[in-house]
Amino acid sequence: MKCRVCRGPAVIDVRRHNANFCVEHFIEQCERQVAKAIEAFDMIAPGERVLVAVSGGKDSLALWDLLIRLGYDVEGLYIGLGIGEYSDVSGDHARRFAAERDLTWHVLDLREEYGYDVPTAAAATRRVPCSACGMSKRHLFDRVALERGVDVVATGHNLDDEAAVLFGNVLHWHTDYLARQLPVLPAGHGFPRKVKPLVRLSERESAAYCIVRGIDYQVEECPMAAGNRHLGYKEALNTIEERSPGTKHDFYFGFLDRAAALFRSGATIDAEGLSACVRCGAPTPGEVCAFCRLVERAGGHEPGGAVPVTLGRREQP
Repeated sequence: MKCRVCRGPAVIDVRRHNANFCVEHFIEQCERQVAKAIEAFDMIAPGERVLVAVSGGKDSLALWDLLIRLGYDVEGLYIGLGIGEYSDVSGDHARRFAAERDLTWHVLDLREEYGYDVPTAAAATRRVPCSACGMSKRHLFDRVALERGVDVVATGHNLDDEAAVLFGNVLHWHTDYLARQLPVLPAGHGFPRKVKPLVRLSERESAAYCIVRGIDYQVEECPMAAGNRHLGYKEALNTIEERSPGTKHDFYFGFLDRAAALFRSGATIDAEGLSACVRCGAPTPGEVCAFCRLVERAGGHEPGGAVPVTLGRREQP
């Protein structure tokens, strides 16, 4: 197997591109794909400050590294979710990554700041853990971005993630979610701009990037995600992709090119109906935002069988 660029020994094959790459040219390929996504969707303008949502997993750490290599002004935010050993390990990976590169990063701990963790919230609300987890992270990424005065929040959603979510939303015709399933959600109505620069890279490619760059990441999946239906959608799409390379890319980017605009009016109507939460000031369609209602229900409860995250804080001016 030879590299398509230099004809030297290749370390990875990317079947949807019908190409193999050596270490050097695979890194260049990843940089090129991220730069192409940023340019094509006007994600980040020169000179803008970026906050990366860091989990300690392969995608967020690969994204942080790639944005730095591409010359962007980036800082990270890690949220301690209190999911036992899983959170401890993921926090350690994020901390080492930042410390080894002398990067600016911030840590928020749900238990310490708000009196609850994800297992406790799931028990208190009697809803799946992913619901409380996603809501908490979205709220806090928005809050910190606005407080820090950064221009854009970048998340590590890759092509596999976006194709799987799109697959589920199309299967059930969740038109409100389809209206917002875009690589860029513009700033406005109290929200910072949110971008997904990894949408042109697969999960396998982001993992391979971490390996060749020597980035140590949390390998295990979140134990509370067991049974998440999007994992099933990923498996189904992986089966199709194995037989027909490029299917996930064509599905997702075909949606963006041919159908996404049909759903955008719904997103505009939702945004226009927002007002400030009376407790925290975040945009919300009601008097009190969903996050503050979650804190009211779950805050102050004893940990639900999980050990809270305890991380050292490090912040550069």
